[in-house]
Amino acid sequence: MPDNEPGTERVPAPEAMRQASEQLAELLGRRPESVSALKPTDDGWEAEVEVLELERIPETTSVMASYEVAMDPAGRLLAYKRRRRYTRAQLDRNEGSRS
Repeated sequence: MPDNEPGTERVPAPEAMRQASEQLAELLGRRPESVSALKPTDDGWEAEVEVLELERIPETTSVMASYEVAMDPAGRLLAYKRRRRYTRAQLDRNEGSRS
């Protein structure tokens, strides 16, 4: 996806993942645990980032949150939104094998 404006070249996917994680950590004050999804968009990048929100014992009862992060082509964070909260041990019901 070519951008004609100088300085708006799309960063590679690994760099977009790093930047999503680092910039969200700066805003939330908590270190993300993983980037679970990343896709290019017409406006840049969209990522889903998993963050530990509340640490509990046992660890499987800790509260996690999934954040949707929008970035420009250069990987600069434009917006973020918490999509859901869940316990670490919780599995998505829509995941599973399909025959």
